[in-house]
Amino acid sequence: MRLIVYNRAVRALFPLLLCAAACAHAATVAIDVGHFIEEPGATSARGRPELDFNRDLAVEIESAARRDGLRTMLIGYDGFMSQLARRTAAAAGAGFLLSVHHDSVQPQFLETWEYDRVERPFSDRYSGFSLFVSRKNRSLRRSLACASAIGAALRGAGFSPSLYHADPIPGENKPFADRRNGVHYYDNLIVLKTARTPAVLLEAGVIVNRDEELKVQSEEVRRRIAAAVADGLQRCL
Repeated sequence: MRLIVYNRAVRALFPLLLCAAACAHAATVAIDVGHFIEEPGATSARGRPELDFNRDLAVEIESAARRDGLRTMLIGYDGFMSQLARRTAAAAGAGFLLSVHHDSVQPQFLETWEYDRVERPFSDRYSGFSLFVSRKNRSLRRSLACASAIGAALRGAGFSPSLYHADPIPGENKPFADRRNGVHYYDNLIVLKTARTPAVLLEAGVIVNRDEELKVQSEEVRRRIAAAVADGLQRCL
């Protein structure tokens, strides 16, 4: 009789244990610092490499996500993870992958100006954030839901989507997945399509834009972006 009661108790607890494990898994966010030392990404209007922007924002997002009760893991911060497939493999134990980047524009839109006695390329033509998902990701529906949630949170915090990545020109032409919230499809982006989890890539701002470069570099704006991203993650996870 005692054995029967024990078995019933175990069966009753089993779904709760499964749920607890699934919830913990879903609430772990892998935050990927975009680019690496040999290929540091775009160069800002004042000559700062994108990798530095990405590091600063990724750390801020991690702090904000932890404050919101999410588990996190930081990938690529040291700048030595040059193989993108290693990043998605490292994130396999998480429930979600967010790749953190900052944006540039197509070469034909760049002009030059002199800053700190050096002639540097810039473009004030575009500004704003963008989000990307891949239709080749095994969890597209959830990836898109989280991208939309992050975009909505960023808009709610006073930021605007850039939208220019959908322009029908060479190098762009990324169709909208959710225009209102600045989400595009970018199907062949390795970090998105090879991820074993739902995955989103964030371009937090256009750093070749002289005004936006200064904004995203400021601690106050960086914290606002991070808080909005963490809020979006909290909503969708």
